[in-house]
Amino acid sequence: QVQLAESGGGLVQAGGSLRLSCAASGRTFSGFAMGWFRQAPGKEREFVAAISRSGDSSYYADSGKGRFTVSRDNGKNTIYLRMNSLKPGDTAVYYCAARSSGYNSGSSFMDDYEYWGQGTQVTVSS
Repeated sequence: QVQLAESGGGLVQAGGSLRLSCAASGRTFSGFAMGWFRQAPGKEREFVAAISRSGDSSYYADSGKGRFTVSRDNGKNTIYLRMNSLKPGDTAVYYCAARSSGYNSGSSFMDDYEYWGQGTQVTVSS
């Protein structure tokens, strides 16, 4: 079992930045590839970014390429999502997720993730 807790969300003006954190507890954190997803009001949850177990590889949805950076610190059992040049369209609840054990890389598919946090709200004003 892995428990995930996101933090760092808030209200920011367009063009601003935020860094989200996701702290994990329970099973060995370094054994899980991780992902970030988001869900805007009235929309389906969508992939944002994913990172491998060691942190040596990552990839992003087109919406975040060049603006978002995912990283992890296995010593602190935490992953991060640095978001720059935020746009009103980035407004959503952001979730971190741990992929089912045994996979080194993250995934863009929600069904590949076994554990989810409760989410943190990000609101970008114009």
